[in-house]
Amino acid sequence: MHYSATQTADLLTRPLRYLLIDQADHVLTITLNRPEKKNALNQSLLAELAFALAYAHHTPDVWLVVLAATGNVFCAGMDLKAITSGVVEPLNVPEPDGPIRIAELMAGLHKPCIAQIQGPVYAGGFLLVGGATYAVAADDATFSLPEVKRGLFPFQVLAVLLDLMPARKALDLCLRGKTLTADEAMTAGLVTQVVAADKLAAVVAELVDELKQVSPTALRFGLSAYQQLKRLPASEQQTFLYDQFIRIQQTADAREGMAAFLEKRSPNWQNQ
Repeated sequence: MHYSATQTADLLTRPLRYLLIDQADHVLTITLNRPEKKNALNQSLLAELAFALAYAHHTPDVWLVVLAATGNVFCAGMDLKAITSGVVEPLNVPEPDGPIRIAELMAGLHKPCIAQIQGPVYAGGFLLVGGATYAVAADDATFSLPEVKRGLFPFQVLAVLLDLMPARKALDLCLRGKTLTADEAMTAGLVTQVVAADKLAAVVAELVDELKQVSPTALRFGLSAYQQLKRLPASEQQTFLYDQFIRIQQTADAREGMAAFLEKRSPNWQNQ
């Protein structure tokens, strides 16, 4: 994470230029709010997104994140005009401690993230969709990787896609720059659910409610272990996972969950 818990403590009261923030009932909703530029990612928006995700990571009261967008495009990828013009806006958050890489931000969240995709996704926007734990898309959303048509290549997107689908499918999407329908994106593994556009918010809300019924500690442990597994050789993975199982048994949520099961009642999670 690029920001500490202390730095991000004022997220809910800090004026942001390109994000809308809402926190309620253990859910942080981050809404991309640059519709006039199709929510293209410039440095200001990236810094604000890094700031908000760091807050979610550090804040115990945040159990999960919903990532949404205003306008009719979910995300147009990197703002190429901003990159080529060299114009840098003043930031509304502290300067990050290094280059912002969306895939690393999403992987480091260690809490469930639901992408609520109401419209087309282009190029670097795939990093937000592919990096989310769940990607729920409206049935009229489309997914395009046009970089090769501009003399570029979606290097970082390829790495994310290789976690979600076979290598040949991932390469094909990058090499031919095709546009996928929402159903095709689900078949490929990029999207986890496709719903009618007018049902999108309701379906995401149902998924949020379902995830809030289970232990946030267990979710955090599991997502963290998933990311750490990628860096371990096969010979060390089972030892690591056994250690994680011993550790999670010592948490307050594990004790509460087992007690609630034996007492035939609903658990009262403390996220500890």
